[in-house]
Amino acid sequence: MNRLLRLSLPLIFAGTLGHAAEPVQPPVKNPWYQAAQARLQQLKGDTPMRGKARNVILFIGDGMSVSTITAARIFQGQQQGKPGENNRLAFENLPWTALSRTFNTNAQVPDSAGTATAMLTGVKTRIGVIGVDESVTRGDCAASKKGRVPTLMERAELAGFATGVVTTTRITHATPAATYAHSADRNWEVDSEMPAQAREQGCVDIARQLVEFPYGDGLDVILGGGRRNFLPSDTPDPEKGKGRRADGRNLILEWQQGQGRRQYVWNEKQFAALKPDASVQVLGLFNPSHLQFEADRAQDPAGEPSLAEMTAFAIEQLEARSRKTGKGYVLLVEGGRIDHASHAGNAYRALTDTVAFSDAVAEAMKRTSAEDTLLIVTADHGHTLTISGYPKRGNPILGLVRNPENNELVMAADGKPYATLSYANGPGAAIHNPRQTLHEPDMLEKDFHQPAHVPLRSETHDGSDVAIYARGPNAWLFHGALNQQVIYHIVADSLF
Repeated sequence: MNRLLRLSLPLIFAGTLGHAAEPVQPPVKNPWYQAAQARLQQLKGDTPMRGKARNVILFIGDGMSVSTITAARIFQGQQQGKPGENNRLAFENLPWTALSRTFNTNAQVPDSAGTATAMLTGVKTRIGVIGVDESVTRGDCAASKKGRVPTLMERAELAGFATGVVTTTRITHATPAATYAHSADRNWEVDSEMPAQAREQGCVDIARQLVEFPYGDGLDVILGGGRRNFLPSDTPDPEKGKGRRADGRNLILEWQQGQGRRQYVWNEKQFAALKPDASVQVLGLFNPSHLQFEADRAQDPAGEPSLAEMTAFAIEQLEARSRKTGKGYVLLVEGGRIDHASHAGNAYRALTDTVAFSDAVAEAMKRTSAEDTLLIVTADHGHTLTISGYPKRGNPILGLVRNPENNELVMAADGKPYATLSYANGPGAAIHNPRQTLHEPDMLEKDFHQPAHVPLRSETHDGSDVAIYARGPNAWLFHGALNQQVIYHIVADSLF
């Protein structure tokens, strides 16, 4: 140590200790301080609730990265004319949180088939496969028969629980399919999409597996899209196009003719007429393919229910079924088109679908009790959406970066303004390369594609951890950083 510094240290400390320090007074009148104190009192009231759950509702926001949640929170608040940064999405009020590690066994950045399988079977697996373990290479029909793993819904049906699946995607898409199907390839949604060898080896398409679900009396509520995968190729769809089945089977009719009373609906008017009925199972397929994005739903010719409306009905219907059987229910709700919008590099639709997803969670929170229902909200994986550039607070989340001090546009090194939201890759790279001057009115439109760095036809997932939010019996187990398959084990331990 320097000799002069060594000699001066006692003098420094002597001088410090020789004067009485001013008492430290917390800034109790500061509104941020007061808000934090109020939140502290709430947190102190969040005590672990142990024991079994009567019901479980698992919400999956497909592609709902932490950055998507942040942007959607701000977006919703700004749409309501409020400070978006202080806003809270419905599920952000749930008391228990954790992080979920999303990798697949053969991929750092996962896909929805492998991640949904982890959450619904308790084992991590490969990218692109559904309801099978990692011994199954994608496309290997023979291996998939040996590598099957039971799903949460299969166990629930055998145990006498009512079961349901709600999604804004095709009901045969990766995440909803993982509740009931076992497939070596997520793309085998309909027999016409399967290779001949797989069909000859006895593998069955995902749509057919739903209709032939062999456990209990089958899923009790099924709401989503994907009619074309259930109709023969020569049968017109009631809205547009024709079916895609090569085997000539009308699986919708076959489902209706199954055991018990069954009711099928395909448009908003029919859905609105549904009433909870303990003696009925319900199938609703509201689009030939995926449902509309929330931003476009009002323009659908036949009408489509919102995710919140489907969730509300599913809970009422499953509750009615549960009262009849004396058991509870298990429900999966997927906000599936958050993912599709980000794949298109279109933040507006990704955020509006995230807000719609939050509205669905709000319905579930309102209609259930933390005393008997374990409610979990998470994502299967994230996307490459970023929020950057030091924009001022209150800046339009879809807009250009403005200086916090003087509200002037911040210029990049090329002398042009830049967006707060961007993607690491995707179609936005081709649209904005060479970099054009961005105009904020255009950026606030729903069809705007955010700038991206790497040009790809479809933006990719990312490999970052995603959030888990929970309330109810055993929700306290969701803390720390968890491998994604642990979600299944907490649910199963809470139910069975």
